[in-house]
Amino acid sequence: MRAPCLALLALVLAGCPKQVERVAGSDDSQIDSATARLEELRVKEQSESLSCSERCAVARQTCEVGEELCGRVEANPDRTDLPPRCVQAREQCAQANGGCTRCQSGG
Repeated sequence: MRAPCLALLALVLAGCPKQVERVAGSDDSQIDSATARLEELRVKEQSESLSCSERCAVARQTCEVGEELCGRVEANPDRTDLPPRCVQAREQCAQANGGCTRCQSGG
């Protein structure tokens, strides 16, 4: 009974490298999704009609999505095309936080 279980385990483990390829594709789609959400938040942040609390909420969301994106980028260190996206996301976070701070200080 133990031999069939070990054989099944070996087959499952042998299949794991194929899973890695799917994860990379999944990372690509999640990076693209985060990039699209950041763009939506950037447009929303530029709205003059946001209240201070809404502006700060957008800043929090921007930073959360940016860090999610950066986590995906860091999970793919072999991809030289991705680090600029992380840098851009962190810059957008800083700008959004700046807008929140200015709003809170009355400026």
